Amino acid sequence: MSRNFSTLNVINHPLIKHKMAKLRDKATNTFEFRTRLNEIASLMVYEITRDLPTEKLEVQTPLESTYCEIVKKAITLVPILRAGLGMVEGILQLIPNARVGHIGLYRDEETLEPIEYYKKFPTDMPESRIIVIDPMLATGGSASAALDFIKKSGGRDISFVCLVAAPEGVKRLLQDHPDIPIYTAAFDRELNDTAYILPGLGDAGDRIYGTE
Repeated sequence: MSRNFSTLNVINHPLIKHKMAKLRDKATNTFEFRTRLNEIASLMVYEITRDLPTEKLEVQTPLESTYCEIVKKAITLVPILRAGLGMVEGILQLIPNARVGHIGLYRDEETLEPIEYYKKFPTDMPESRIIVIDPMLATGGSASAALDFIKKSGGRDISFVCLVAAPEGVKRLLQDHPDIPIYTAAFDRELNDTAYILPGLGDAGDRIYGTE
């Protein structure tokens, strides 16, 4: 936990720190940014899924029968479009059987409220472990809205995963969704006047897709 935010989990693995340095560097090109981002997502998923329930399965080895433990609970990844898609491949490399839902949001220019424009989830959300993905947790408005929509669709066992979090965003999620753990690779200092995270790494979506 960090700075008394009880739901925040900062994954301080040396390999993640090393790869984060490359992501923060403005000279890193699109291909390398995507590659390092997916590598970090793969490393993070070990911690995110640490408490997954398992059950015993009898397996026949070349020498004898033994009991092993396997994960039976369904896992659903829900990236927040569009930047969240950039972390999905890295997680699927370790959880290839995970299903992938999608949620798209935009902000109303007058009310500033998040509006859902696309939603597609598996039918068994109430029984699934749900991992919501967005690289940047800045103000927390979009993340909080996405979590609201997922809960309304029956989601209960939910985690939120990001690459970089700002105190403002963590505070918003702690206020709106105190039951949902937040996992991040970096907990940064603050937001600037235009709601970019400092020191941050710029616009993750633009850097993932080369649209800067």
